[in-house]
Amino acid sequence: MVTSPMDDELVSFFSRLSESFGPSGFESEPINLIKERYSIFSESSIRDGLGSLIFKKSGETEGPKVMAAGHVDEIGFIIVSIEDNGFLKFETLGGWASTTLPAQRVIVRTKRGDHVGVITSKPPHLMTPEERNKPIEIKDLFIDVGAKNKDQVKEMGIRIGDPVAPLAPFEVLRGGKAWLGKAFDDRVGTLVVMEVLRNLKEGGVNHPNTYYAVATVQEEVGLRGAETAADVVNPDVFIAVDVDIAGDSPGITSAEAPAKMGEGVSIITWDRSMIPNFKLREFVIEVAEEENIPYQLSAVRGGTDAGRVHLHSKGVPSVVLGIPTRHIHSHSSILSPDDVEATMKLLLALIRKMDSKVVRGFQEL
Repeated sequence: MVTSPMDDELVSFFSRLSESFGPSGFESEPINLIKERYSIFSESSIRDGLGSLIFKKSGETEGPKVMAAGHVDEIGFIIVSIEDNGFLKFETLGGWASTTLPAQRVIVRTKRGDHVGVITSKPPHLMTPEERNKPIEIKDLFIDVGAKNKDQVKEMGIRIGDPVAPLAPFEVLRGGKAWLGKAFDDRVGTLVVMEVLRNLKEGGVNHPNTYYAVATVQEEVGLRGAETAADVVNPDVFIAVDVDIAGDSPGITSAEAPAKMGEGVSIITWDRSMIPNFKLREFVIEVAEEENIPYQLSAVRGGTDAGRVHLHSKGVPSVVLGIPTRHIHSHSSILSPDDVEATMKLLLALIRKMDSKVVRGFQEL
């Protein structure tokens, strides 16, 4: 039985995971949280050369290798220049829209400790009418850490190459019916993958395969961790668990984002990085219906770790499960824990049913 995301202990852990510092390339903090909590449910753990964390759980028979992954990196920034006036120029790590950034707080992580700053630009009072009516470009933004000159910044220990992450607390909304926070993309997917590992072990669940629960790194900068993790596992089938864009926010049409928050797990039928294996996709839908798990069919314009893993070696049948999430790629996202639970239940059911015959069928004519 899948532990409900309403469980206080689980919500508390996810709060720490969400708030942890881990832009692409700097994921040690969330990776360590995952390892500390979930290593006891695995018979072995491996770190690949990029830093992705791979747990292995053997079933009742050796069976196929089923790999499921969520990525722990979050979109962030990296310092590229310290100006004479003490302001910091940055480049993005991952896809940011400049409209979401002004007046947002961030953490600058240095070798000597963390510093809080704020992303800002020219004050609107001093902008010309043309400037006010034009979207601010990222190149015109900077981080203010309260310094007056470059020497003060150096005294703080801030250097070119230091990473920056959003500063945004995790909150429970509507009496537990919604979660608000940063880095849901894709630490909530990682939570699902790892909670299934825990349920397999604690529940003594029989599964006719070897389950690999993976926390990948550097997804937001090109799906890099997925490629190296797949080289380690060499999977027979792959399931990416990631967020899906919830299309129930103002200004979004169902053609742009068909999934809605609170209406179940998304089964992604197409994205720009991968067309899922058709037989695997239909198998996922059938299992969801057999298990009475609420689901929605979706198509998205982004990409996931499956975009790399499905091209591994001779090709790997792959599919994506999504958790509909509002306001992704910003400081603060919102999702429904009911959708998290539905995703956990579906992934667990898939692991229970994926024997050698089923997996071979994904490639048969």
